[in-house]
Amino acid sequence: MRSARLTFAYRPAVVLVAHGSRDPRAAVSTEALARAVRRARPDWTVRASYLDHDGPRPLDVLAALPGRRVALVPLLLTAAYHGRVDLPAVIREAEPLPLTVTATDVLGPASPLLLAALERRLPGNDLDAVVLAAAGTRDDAARATVAEAAAALGRRLGLPSAVSYASGPGARSGEAVARLRAAGARRVGVAAYFLAPGLLYDTAVRAAVEAGAVTAAEPLGDAPELVRLIGARAEAVLSEPLPVAA
Repeated sequence: MRSARLTFAYRPAVVLVAHGSRDPRAAVSTEALARAVRRARPDWTVRASYLDHDGPRPLDVLAALPGRRVALVPLLLTAAYHGRVDLPAVIREAEPLPLTVTATDVLGPASPLLLAALERRLPGNDLDAVVLAAAGTRDDAARATVAEAAAALGRRLGLPSAVSYASGPGARSGEAVARLRAAGARRVGVAAYFLAPGLLYDTAVRAAVEAGAVTAAEPLGDAPELVRLIGARAEAVLSEPLPVAA
């Protein structure tokens, strides 16, 4: 019994770090994703955490995982402010804990698994154009990666594609749909570059439909390909040799 407890205590842990939202649907979606990762990798301890709004916070989750190797997986599709600032801050704050914590790359922009998840969520197979709708950011480099994902999705589907943002600079979803329709497309679909539902997702879908989009995807949620991508990100970190103490 004692050895079983020790094995559990020291097995690898994966902490998913979501942005968090006032919309309760977002936390429900994130917890469903955590459960899916847990089912896929029962040899890991998998926990969800939130940078804002919801709890628990990443540091609180890490503090409950003593003596473990931890992969911190940001549930982020771009390396904007949260990826560049918030996550490194979490790792710095965790330094006094008896843990080895390493953050993985963000999930975007255009890995084959992420593109497959976007395609899975997109209803209909008779589209003639697609808009990739994203939350938006003021970070130019992050926006460029979303545009890259939109172009890659268009190539994967063999369709003209456009990118849109629900906030910040860049075209809104309604504008992107209107431009594609003006260019001759009649059945424009909207792919959702969102991990979970919320106000910005609702805003993007509503504007696209009002502009003539015939279908809109649900957020990525717990799509099997996304679960595999998270597993691959975490595995890459957890398989690295532990640093040698000085």
